[in-house]
Amino acid sequence: MIAMILAGGVGTRLWPYSRSMTPKQFLNLGSTHESLFQETCTR
Repeated sequence: MIAMILAGGVGTRLWPYSRSMTPKQFLNLGSTHESLFQETCTR
């Protein structure tokens, strides 16, 4: 089995935090200080 994490979109709702150099899946959100991508990998 191969796991895939799908993420897309331009992240206009999270601008100016989300930009082309820092997509929204790599932003540190919440109290865990991990990106959404890291939290998904941990799960």
